[in-house]
Amino acid sequence: MVVPPGAAVIGAGAAGLAAVKALLDAGVPTVCFESTDQVGGLWVYGAPDSPAYRTLHLNTSRGRTQFADHPMPADWPDYPDHRRIAGYLGGYADRFGLREVIRLRHTVEQVTRDPAGTWTVRASGPDGPVEVTVEAVVVANGHNRAPRLPAPPYPGTCTAEQLHSHDYRGPEQLAGRRVLVVGGGNSAMDIAVDSSYAATRTLLSLRRGVWVVPKYLLGRPSDTLNGALARRLPWRLRQRISQAMLSTTVGSPARYGLPAPTHGFLQDHPTLSDGLLSRLTHGDIEARPGVASLAGDRVEFTDGRSDSVDLIIWCTGYRVEIPFLDPALLNGGADSLALYRHVFHPDAPGLTFVGLMQSTGSAFPLVEAQARLIAAQLAGRYALPDPDRQRAACRAELRAATARWGQRRPAMRVDFDAYLAELTRELTAGARRARATTPVGAGR
Repeated sequence: MVVPPGAAVIGAGAAGLAAVKALLDAGVPTVCFESTDQVGGLWVYGAPDSPAYRTLHLNTSRGRTQFADHPMPADWPDYPDHRRIAGYLGGYADRFGLREVIRLRHTVEQVTRDPAGTWTVRASGPDGPVEVTVEAVVVANGHNRAPRLPAPPYPGTCTAEQLHSHDYRGPEQLAGRRVLVVGGGNSAMDIAVDSSYAATRTLLSLRRGVWVVPKYLLGRPSDTLNGALARRLPWRLRQRISQAMLSTTVGSPARYGLPAPTHGFLQDHPTLSDGLLSRLTHGDIEARPGVASLAGDRVEFTDGRSDSVDLIIWCTGYRVEIPFLDPALLNGGADSLALYRHVFHPDAPGLTFVGLMQSTGSAFPLVEAQARLIAAQLAGRYALPDPDRQRAACRAELRAATARWGQRRPAMRVDFDAYLAELTRELTAGARRARATTPVGAGR
């Protein structure tokens, strides 16, 4: 049986671009499909499906976010805005000649596994349907595209305008409004701070506590301190040190009227904000607990208070959807899919994923490392363990993730520093397996 070479990458955001570069570097023939008319994914403000808003900046520092082989300019600020990051990704594509294999305005409709073990990718483009057959598919379509609203909906009816953070573009949407922001993630904090300057009143509702981390601690970007600890200490010890540092420098979230976290630091995605705590202490943002019910223009909260609002912004996250794959391949859901090292599908050889994770830090270095694993495998320099060992590793990893992060998408959770080190070790181990199974004199 002759297996056609090559790979198809789906998506040309940061994950897809890293995958294309790694594959081309390894000499693997590659085609990439991107549904929009430019590369950069969610960082392209105003692009279809992009959640970027005008005040969006990195929440991880420049040095901890950049690709290893494409440093960001040294004179950039520590936390660049979306325009710089979109330009950075475009420059990455230009520098390494990635655009030559990227087909813009091509939406992948279906990916199917062929009887021969290859994969067929069907896409629709401006000139009609396109079909390619490849040895491997790299799914890199991102998971911030399908807004998730509260389900089931809160009881009652609401006459206030409602929108998801995905549709927020800038403070002009908030001017003169009585705004309720619901959520505890980074976008919720950004939007609440924007609102505190533009709206007549801003409420922030959190149904559970989060650790709010300033972007700077002890005069340095806060993630660089955690990174320095991560290279020396296990996460439990890092947790105690980091919580003590936060308590000393900014105090408990409860001091600012926010719910006290029930989980320890480093047991959920960190929420970074320099402006939130200051705006809370000045009364420009008012903290509220979770929403209990809606009644016209009034929102009742779980502590019995109620407030009148005319705009609710739901910062309640996203559904993870991969509509072009057979649901049977997703085993009940993309956000619970067991993947070897968060990359390889144990039951469908040739089906791989880049970026299907939630990191405690930046995604860019991680997708870069994931892409190198895939490229090395297709080039014959890396071999996977047998499927049973892959599944056993997935089960062990899920147990550890559940113990640390609970039931909030444990299959997707990774510790930035630990996972990056794990991928480095995995590449080395896979190279040994490849050498052990390759006959002398054999090539790809």
